[in-house]
Amino acid sequence: MTDGEFAERPWGTYTVLSDDASDHKVKRIVVRPGKRLSYQRHAERAEHWFFVSGQAQVTLDGTVTTLSPGQAIDIPTGAAHRVANDGAADDVVFIEVQRGTYFGEDDIVRLEDDFGRADGGSPA
Repeated sequence: MTDGEFAERPWGTYTVLSDDASDHKVKRIVVRPGKRLSYQRHAERAEHWFFVSGQAQVTLDGTVTTLSPGQAIDIPTGAAHRVANDGAADDVVFIEVQRGTYFGEDDIVRLEDDFGRADGGSPA
C-alpha cells in the first residue's frame, strides 16, 4: 500500500496516511453507524487507536469499553480486538498507528465477523 490509498469495506473506509517507514504504518479509519469491524488479532503488529469523532465501543480480549473523541487505547500484539459504532447517525473516526514488523492485510485472523469473512486472513 502507499500513502493516500483509500479502501471501502463493508463497515466503512480506511485511508493510509503513512506507509513509508519499516517499523510503523498510519491509517484513518471511518466506521459507519451500526457497523463494526471483525473481532480479530494480529501476530506481527500492535496498534494504537486515537479517536477523533463519534462514540466507539472497543472490545479488547472480551472487555468492552466506550471511547470518545480525544481518548485512545493500545492494542497489544496478539490481543483479540474490534471497534464498533452502535450509533444511529454519526461516523466513528479514529487514527490507527500500527507498530511492528509486518503490516499486510493478511496478518488479520478473524475470530468473528458480521460479513462472513471469519476465515483467518482475508482482506480487512
